[in-house]
Amino acid sequence: MAADGWELVEEAADADVAVVNTCGFVEAAKKDSVDALLEANDLKDHGRTQAVVAVGCMAERYGKELAEALPEADGVLGFDDYVHISDRLRTILSGGVHASHTPRDRRKLLPISPAERQEAAEVALPGHAQAEAAPAPEDLPEGVAPASGPRAPLRRRLGTSPVASVKLASGCDRRCSFCAIPSFRGSFISRRPSDVLGETRWLAEQGVKEIMLVSENNTSYGKDLGDIRLLETLLPELAAVDGIERIRVSYLQPAEMRPGLIDVLTSTEKVAPYFDLSFQHSAPAVLRAMRRFGDTDRFLELLDRIRAKAPQAGVRSNFIVGFPGETEADLAELERFLGEARLDAIGVFGYSDEDGTEAATYEDKVDPDEVAERLAHISRLAEELTAQRAEERLGEVVEVLVEEIGGSYAEDDTEADTDAGGRDGIEAGEGGGSVVGRGAHQAPETDGQTMLTLSGAGPRPAVGDLVTAKVVAAEGVDLVAEVLPRGEPARAGACSEEAAR
Repeated sequence: MAADGWELVEEAADADVAVVNTCGFVEAAKKDSVDALLEANDLKDHGRTQAVVAVGCMAERYGKELAEALPEADGVLGFDDYVHISDRLRTILSGGVHASHTPRDRRKLLPISPAERQEAAEVALPGHAQAEAAPAPEDLPEGVAPASGPRAPLRRRLGTSPVASVKLASGCDRRCSFCAIPSFRGSFISRRPSDVLGETRWLAEQGVKEIMLVSENNTSYGKDLGDIRLLETLLPELAAVDGIERIRVSYLQPAEMRPGLIDVLTSTEKVAPYFDLSFQHSAPAVLRAMRRFGDTDRFLELLDRIRAKAPQAGVRSNFIVGFPGETEADLAELERFLGEARLDAIGVFGYSDEDGTEAATYEDKVDPDEVAERLAHISRLAEELTAQRAEERLGEVVEVLVEEIGGSYAEDDTEADTDAGGRDGIEAGEGGGSVVGRGAHQAPETDGQTMLTLSGAGPRPAVGDLVTAKVVAAEGVDLVAEVLPRGEPARAGACSEEAAR
C-alpha cells in the first residue's frame, strides 16, 4: 500500500480509511474483531476517518454474510481482493460500493496432490510470492522491502521490535473435527525457501534479531516441494543469515514430529530449542473424536526424547476442554498429562461449536456450564504448573534477547546506581526502570518474559542485544535473571550440544 501511494499512520483517528485485520478462528477472537470494527466506525462521527474496511480471516470466512450483519463496515475484503486492495480502498473511500464475496471452501481451490499446488498461480495466497505478481517498483518508500528483499507482495514493518514473524506456509491438510481454519485458509502450501531466506535477510538489514517462523502447521513444510524434511535443511540456512541471532519455530504437530527435526531444533546454533506442540488433549477417546493421534504416554515419550537432547528446551501447548463426549475420566487423564509434562506455557480453551466443522454435528455435547467449570479448573491447574516449571529454572543460565528498556533506566545511561549491598546495578523495576526480554524458551506475546538485573560496571544492554544471564527468581511464569559479566561462556549451564551428546 505504501508503494502505491498510501501513507500508513500510527493512530486510526488520523486515517482516511481504517483497515481492520480480523480473526475468524474462535468466538472470543471474532467478538474482538467485531468490537474493533465498531470502535473504528465510531471514528467516523468525529475526526478524519471516512471509511472502515474489514480484512483478514473473519472477512474471508463470512464475506457477504459479515457485510450484511455489520453495516458499520463500509467494505469487507477477502483474500482474492488483496492484490487489488489499493483500488478497492479508493473505490470505498470515494463512496463506491465493492460487492463482498460469497464464501467458499478454499480447500477446493488447490489441487488435491501437494506436488501440483506450487503451479496454481491463479489462487490468491496472502504472503506468498506468485508468478503473476507485478515486479516491485524501483522507487520504493523508505522502509519498504527492496527488490533484493522479499519478492512481491511487498512488506513494510509497522514497528521497531527486534523480533519479527516470517510466514513459512499457508493452509492445512489436517482434518481436525473442531477446526474451521482449513476451510477459509485453504490446503497446505509452502513458501519457497528462497523467498523465506530473502525476507529474513531483509529483516536482518532492518535490525531484526529474532525470526519466528509461522504457519498453520510448520512440520508439513516442504511436502509440496518434494521434500518433507525441507525444514531441517532450511533452519541452518536461516541461522547463518548475518545479523540474525535466534530462529524460533512455532506450531508443530506432534503426530508429524520426526527424529531429524528434533535433532535440528535442539542442536543447531541460533535455532531456539523451542517446541510449540499442538497436543489439544491427551485422552485417547477425545483425541480420536478430534480426528487426532496420540495419548498421554506417547506425548510424554516425545517430551522425554526432546529433553534428552536439550534439557532446557521450552515447550508450550494448547488444550480444549469440554469437547463433545469428554468424560470425567478423560479430564482426569488430561490432568495426569499436564502434571507430568512440565510445560512452560499452557493455553486452555473451552469448547464451542464452530460453523461448518464435524464436531458441531456431534450429539454428546457437554453442558456449557460444565464446560466453563472444567475450563476454570484446568486453567487454575495450568497456572500452578507453569509457575512450578518456572521455579525449576532457578540457577539456569539463559540467553535473553532484550526487547524493552523502560523508566529511569531508559532515561539514564550514565553510570550505574549502587544498591544497599554496595553492588552496582539496576534491578528490574528499581526506581521505575526495567530491562525486559525473553529467553529461548519464551515466545513473544504468548509466553512469559525475563526481567534482567544488571550487576557490575560493564556496559548496559540495548534493545536487540542478546545477553547471558543467570535465573535468580521466578514470578509466576516470568523469570528474573542477573546479567553475567561479558566473557563468561554464553552457554554455561545451558542445554548445549555438548551436554546433549
